[in-house]
Amino acid sequence: MSVDSRPVALVTGASRGIGAEIARQLAARGVRIAVHCNSNQSAAEATLSQLAGSGHATFAADLADVAATTRLWEEVVGTFGAVDILVNNAGIYLNHPPLACTAHDWLQAWRLTLDTNLHGPAHLSLLAAQAMALRAERHGSGFGRGRIVNISSRGAFRGEPDAPAYAASKAGLNALSQSLARALAPVGVYVYCLAPGWVETDMATATLAGPDGDGIRAQHPLGRLSRPDELAHAAVYCALDAPAAMTGGIIDVNGASYLRS
Repeated sequence: MSVDSRPVALVTGASRGIGAEIARQLAARGVRIAVHCNSNQSAAEATLSQLAGSGHATFAADLADVAATTRLWEEVVGTFGAVDILVNNAGIYLNHPPLACTAHDWLQAWRLTLDTNLHGPAHLSLLAAQAMALRAERHGSGFGRGRIVNISSRGAFRGEPDAPAYAASKAGLNALSQSLARALAPVGVYVYCLAPGWVETDMATATLAGPDGDGIRAQHPLGRLSRPDELAHAAVYCALDAPAAMTGGIIDVNGASYLRS
């Protein structure tokens, strides 16, 4: 009986948009994909049907729930045996402008946003890091040590006046990525972080069609928003090809819509 030696990637929020495109591009490179969704199983199945190769599977879990996140990890490992790549892509963006928000709604937005965008990825990263480090100890050097790719946002640097919890959660994800990169480098587990701006996805369509659409498009010197395939290409590079010396890097993928130095 042959053992499938292809690497395995858990991609959160892979039922549509950026996550689905990351899953498709990784599968095209021969990676087996654990397609995660929150609750939209039909969308996850649609992504699954588009993946090249075989041996992929779908999983549902609310990343704001620690117990559900733990079960997700256990189910993925139980199905595939191990995870070589973790892509923390899932996230939410809730409007809660500070001057037009009740204290109750303000606190609710902070709790749900931080639980989903930061606590969930942090918990998955812990489970992944410990498992990857253990495999490195048992089997020595090689790709099997593992990689973590976090999808952050330019909002972590420029701020989000109508969604401050989102900006804070992404700033936290940046700090988490850099902290893990330093902690895990000695065992050969590498951590990368991408900071996109607006991306042409279904989730962005409604906002772009509204009164803020022209202003958002005007922010982009390319004359257009970034495409999901462009962000996915960068994520796949980090997941499979980026050198170890890039671990801890936060890479801007926003079409020069926000520049920092």
